[in-house]
Amino acid sequence: MGETRLDQGPQEVSDRLIASAARLSRNAMTEIDWDQPMDPDLYGCSPEWCTLYGTELWDEMPLEQRIELTRHESASVATNGIWFEMILQEMVIRDQYLGKYHTPEFQWSLIEIADEARHSLMFAKGSDKLVGTSYRPSKFVGLLGKGFMMFARGEVAYGGILVAEEVLDVLQRGCMSDPRVLPFVRTINEIHVLEESRHMKFAREEVRESMKNVGWIRRQISALIIAIAGFVIVSSLHSPDVYANTGLDRKRALSAKKNNKHFHSMMRGSCVHLIEFLSSVGLLTRPAAFFYRRANLY
Repeated sequence: MGETRLDQGPQEVSDRLIASAARLSRNAMTEIDWDQPMDPDLYGCSPEWCTLYGTELWDEMPLEQRIELTRHESASVATNGIWFEMILQEMVIRDQYLGKYHTPEFQWSLIEIADEARHSLMFAKGSDKLVGTSYRPSKFVGLLGKGFMMFARGEVAYGGILVAEEVLDVLQRGCMSDPRVLPFVRTINEIHVLEESRHMKFAREEVRESMKNVGWIRRQISALIIAIAGFVIVSSLHSPDVYANTGLDRKRALSAKKNNKHFHSMMRGSCVHLIEFLSSVGLLTRPAAFFYRRANLY
């Protein structure tokens, strides 16, 4: 994924992203055959990206149960993705509420909101087809999300958006070209990775702009809030309910996930560019790094 040139501002970036959206946007509602039966032998995500892959519990599971778990985990990532995409939409709308409506930045913001709405619909239909249920964060995490949505501004808002979208990108990029994964899931992942790359470019530029001439105290506070938000989001993506819903012992599965060095290594290795960006703009402070380590992103 190419980085935005440092001499460009949000307006120039917005112009390029508007043009990119016009050329490359896709429609999952027409591109995917939602009525096509699912092959019982295909996974919901690459098995290597399952939270239990590489554990003793995974070795004990029959193939059918492994496949079912990956389908539920894929649905959990998608429907929890809807949750923070709704947070994103509200923050972008709020940011542009009395904006300069004629500018490329405002116009791009409308495209981003429309993209997120389409992605949420795509995730909702995909989850329904995969497992016929929704996974959502806990009530407490939901309240934290509302607080973040109401009060986050500037680099905190766009930094939180960036961390969430980068992690979702990591999980989907690893599965979108795997022939072992259901074709419609691969297409969902491919569409989201392609279109979300534009959103992440814009978020990175907004973070850079917000961090110009920021003092030490604000930088410390912003870095910590973004890291805590990232930790909460990453911890919520894979709902504990997926284990009970696939016939596993919830307590044992959660313990296996917590101690799964393979999955943690996959996450850290794929988030190197995110961590490098946060460091480059001064948002990888020591307290922030603590939460990224706890989330296995650093």
